[in-house]
Amino acid sequence: MLNPLDWISHATSLLIGEAQTWVFVTLVQPVLYHFHLMVDDDFAYDGVLWFLAGLLQIGMVYAVLRPLEALRPLEVWPNRRAVRVDVLYTFINRLGLINLVLFFTLQPAFDSLQEWFRLRGVDNLNLDALWPGITDRPLISFLIYLIVLDFAGYWYHRAQHQIQWWWELHAVHHSQRQLSLWSDDRNHVLDDVLMAAFFAALALLIGVPPNQFVALSLVSGALQSLQHANIRLSFGWLGERLLVSPRFHRLHHAVGYGHELGHQNNARLYGCNFGVLLPWWDVLFRSADFTTPLQPTGVRAQLPAPDGQGEDYGDGFWAQQGLGLRRMVRRLFASFAAPTLPNRQPR
Repeated sequence: MLNPLDWISHATSLLIGEAQTWVFVTLVQPVLYHFHLMVDDDFAYDGVLWFLAGLLQIGMVYAVLRPLEALRPLEVWPNRRAVRVDVLYTFINRLGLINLVLFFTLQPAFDSLQEWFRLRGVDNLNLDALWPGITDRPLISFLIYLIVLDFAGYWYHRAQHQIQWWWELHAVHHSQRQLSLWSDDRNHVLDDVLMAAFFAALALLIGVPPNQFVALSLVSGALQSLQHANIRLSFGWLGERLLVSPRFHRLHHAVGYGHELGHQNNARLYGCNFGVLLPWWDVLFRSADFTTPLQPTGVRAQLPAPDGQGEDYGDGFWAQQGLGLRRMVRRLFASFAAPTLPNRQPR
């Protein structure tokens, strides 16, 4: 007999599976057939799952967090114009469009690489197989993969801040000065592709099953939406150290603290509070800041002089993408022109 958690999981999987089949057969398959793309029907079928799961996640996150933002806002803005573009970013990312492009382009390469390793007697590392009986406990297996991927995410995030050309892409995310539940997916498309490729490869390497990978993506995305939400919410002393809270992550976005060494910030150069879901890694590697009061968010370079350089980070999607790419190229050329001069100027 199934316990309540297993029953809910089974019922949800069945419901999504039925919806996936209906959407694929009714809407997607005729299009593939018309354009002679039936050779890719397996890929498209998986893409429908990402789309439906993302749509469900967006609806649930909005239903929970938007009323909280209205009832207990941390900031009250004269208008929400700056937030609107983040809605577009959210739909692009959460509906699996980036993952689909990545899947179509990189999956054959991953398959070939895996086959090359198998012919030489090297199999994937299945973490949940290292402990007897874990594979029969999907929740424990899920938590193991979540912790391992989150540890990798911490160091990945720190690299985004410390490698200067990469920071210029990541700065698209940090340039939002009106943080809201939509802000998590405000990223440069190239940055999204790099991240998706890294975590897809890591998941394949450690043996994350496809259904677990979808579940991990959904849980991570929902929690990161909460972190960016414009909500006056405290997790308490203990909760702040168990799970990344809106307050903890907001300081990561703060001007003078999120990407440089502030006067009152005891965290490391290039920022603080890099944890994706778990603040444990920030505590362990001394990049946590729990004490600094909340500050305005954004990038110092975008502030008007004398506080910043008045640099334009763009208001719309295409402007933000183009300016981010231009800053990255400019930074790369500068590093090639003067490779011996370390660039440690705060941004």
